[in-house]
Parts: sequence; C-alpha cells; structure tokens
Amino acid sequence: MIPKALMVQGTTSDAGKSTLVTAICRYYRRQNIAVAPFKPQNMALNSAVTIDGGEIGRAQAVQAAACGLPAHSDMNPVLLKPNTDTTAQVIIHGQVLQNQSANQYHDYKKVAKQAVLASWARLNSQYQAVIVEGAGSPAEINLRAGDIANMGFAEAVDCPVILVADIDRGGVFAHIVGTLALLSASERKRVIGFVINRFRGDMALLQSGLDWLEQETGKPVLAVLPYLHDLYLEAEDALSSRHAHQAGEQAFRVVVPHLPSFSNHTDFDPLQLHPSVDVHFAKHPDHVNGADLIVLPGSKSVRSDLIRLRQQGWEGFLHRHLRYGGKVLGICGGFQMLGRAIHDPHGVEGESGSAEGLGVLDMETTLHTAKCLRQVKGLFAEKAVAVQGYEIHMGISQGAALSRPLFKLADRDDGAISADDQVAGSYVHGLFDVPEACDALLAWAGHTQRQAVDFHALREAGIDRIADAWAEHCDFAKLDAALSAFYGA
Repeated sequence: MIPKALMVQGTTSDAGKSTLVTAICRYYRRQNIAVAPFKPQNMALNSAVTIDGGEIGRAQAVQAAACGLPAHSDMNPVLLKPNTDTTAQVIIHGQVLQNQSANQYHDYKKVAKQAVLASWARLNSQYQAVIVEGAGSPAEINLRAGDIANMGFAEAVDCPVILVADIDRGGVFAHIVGTLALLSASERKRVIGFVINRFRGDMALLQSGLDWLEQETGKPVLAVLPYLHDLYLEAEDALSSRHAHQAGEQAFRVVVPHLPSFSNHTDFDPLQLHPSVDVHFAKHPDHVNGADLIVLPGSKSVRSDLIRLRQQGWEGFLHRHLRYGGKVLGICGGFQMLGRAIHDPHGVEGESGSAEGLGVLDMETTLHTAKCLRQVKGLFAEKAVAVQGYEIHMGISQGAALSRPLFKLADRDDGAISADDQVAGSYVHGLFDVPEACDALLAWAGHTQRQAVDFHALREAGIDRIADAWAEHCDFAKLDAALSAFYGA
C-alpha cells in the first residue's frame, strides 16, 4: 500500500528521522512513485537554496535529491536559524520574516501553522506520496501547546506516524514506551509502528525484546535497521566529525575556528573526506599545532562571532600565520570578517552598530534586511576550473579588494584575493563540493595532491545505501497491514 502521507517522528533528536525519510523517499522513487519530502518546522544552521529562490533545511534538500527533485521551499515551510540561545531568524516559505524570541515565536505559531498547511496542500496535490519528518521528539511536554512540528501537524492532516529510536544510544525500549506514555490517546493511536535504528549485534539476542515491545504496545516493529559504518550523508545541523579520518603526519592541515554561530558546516565535508587533508575544528588557537590553511567559516551572527574570535586570540594567530607565509580563506560571514569593518545599521543580527574587521582585505560590509539567496556557477578567476555552489547572506561588500575577484560567476564577480595571494574570500557556500574546484583551491593554498572526492557521487551512494537497508530490513507485510488498519482499508 502506498501511503498518501507518512510521517517519521523520533524518540530523541538524532534518532535517525532524516535518514529514514531519505531512505523511504529513495525507495519509493525506485518504484516509480512520485514522492516528495516535507518537514513542517526545522531549526538548523545548515541550509540550502531552493529552485524557487528560497531557503530550507539542508536535510530536506538531501531528501529532495533522494526523490530526484530540485529542492523547493514548500518542502520546509518554517525554518528557524538561531541567532542566540533565545532568539532565531524566522524564515517562512523560504524568505526571512524577522528575528523573534522564543516567546514571540510561540505566539506566532498560529500564523506559522497556516504557512505549513498551505505548503502541505500544494505538495499533497502534486505527488502520490509525501514523506514527512518530525522535529526533535513528540514527547516534549513544554512544547506541546500549538505544536506544528510533530503530533500537532499529524493530527491536523490526519497522518500516520512511524516512531524511530536509536538502539546505539542504549535504552531503546524505554525511549519507545516512554514516548508513547507521554502522548495523548489519539496520538498513540496514530503511531502505526516502530523502527529501531543503528543496530549492531546478534538479532537472536534482540528478538525477545522485540516480542515484548509488540506485546506491550500492541504495535509492530516494522524494521530493525543496521548500523551502517562509513555512511556519508550531510548532517542536518550539528557539526559532524563522523567523516573525519586519520590523514597521516604529512597531511595538509586545515584549521577552522569553531565559532558559536558557525553555519553551513557541510562546506567542510569534502575536506574531511579528502584522503590527504586533516581538518581541525578548534575553539581556541592554543589547541592548534600548526596550520597550512586557516578557513574562517560562515556565521549566523558575524559581529558577535568576530568578538569571540578576538577574545579567544585568533586575530593574533591569524596575523602570525600570514607573516610566516600561510594562507587564509573566508567563506560568507568569514569573508566579511576579513575586511576593514562590518556595519549593521538595521540591527539585522542584533543591536545596530559597527565592528572593526580583521583588516586583511581592503573592503567593508554593510548588512541589509534583504537576504541574498541564489545558486551560482562560474570559474575560479585565475584558472579554467568550474565552481558551483550557493549564496545565503544579508551583507553587501564594497572596496578595492573586490577588483581582484576569486571567482568569475555567470553574471558577476564574487569574492576577493589579496595582491600578495595570501588571503582570499567568497560568498559562495559549497565551494569544495566539485572535485576540480576543491583541488584548485587547495593548490592555491599550497596542497598539490589532486585527490578530492566526488562529493555528489558519494552522497548518491549514501542515499542508495540507506534505501537498500530499508528495502532489505523493512517488514512490508506489517507496514501494509498497519497502513490498511489506520485508513480502514
């Protein structure tokens, strides 16, 4: 039975919701079913630019790829990008609404719900199946009122739910039974079965627990998915080190200051996967033992991260690195930091005002309320090498440094490279994703081994791998029976 809608919720964050939705999407696509992903509300600093000029969570862009579709803003109608521990930029249908506190957003949820339901209606009318991802856990008691991310959404559209739990964390049966206990009667009825994720061991030893769980809850275990070693999929939000490897003592050393509002961590996945590159995410320069290349990453709060950069001693470290002939690259917010000043007259990222930059590129940046969202293609300015990626920023940079661009894009120049060839910056995210571009950028920085991975092929292989696991380990007879029972078929 092909469900018109099926929602995956998790007993905890990082239980495997994004991965399972991706697997199911690819599985249905293989059956020639028109399928699309959907996440009503997401909170993440890893985002992607959509075909309609919007911005959504990175995980939904990966899920769209699993469906063979370009990412669209309807696939994640509400995106929250944290500015601080208590405030976030609210993005509705791919476009910035405003910054809101947690309490303000709680009051705004009734309006956000209408945006969610409008996107849902459009997707539901276009596709045979829509696979929905929840957020966090449905059992967060303090977030139940006005919920649009989990059971509140499922109840509103009458959608069946699969509950996924991570056995590798331990306590998987407690997670499942405890989550059910905290749901209302109608919500418990909506859960049609369980998926146990990341299992490694002897199934014979697990079977008695599965039998008990089915008897205790009256609901089936639909699949026990294996722990897939060396699986590559982009992280939904938190910086992932699971792709890091031991590159050896002679590895090219890339150091990335780990700043509080570090965004679009996936920029560095191709470098972490590179066989002869060692990527070190460091919170303090004292933790760094030498660097060939320093990369200042994207930032959701550029001025506050710049303050933290100075407080931690990175400014002095960076200038010493340059004096000894090292290279520095800035991406998006990191690019803005390399200039003389950053101005925020409208309070886009907090209190209005200006901040002195690091002063290694002759330019200044002014933040504006309109966000630049676009997918880009072009060439490395000094080499006949293709570059592609996406831009997500709220600043415009001006100055003499821009007369020597880093990239020649299809319709304009981008970034800057210093006259002494030591400092470069760009607004383009994903600039290491294309192997030839990755090799060219590393060669500029002094690394000559052309061993960059084919990032897109690796992602496709990862999607296929999890879809294979779903196809092998799902009990489709149980799933069909559960869906039939839910719909009264």
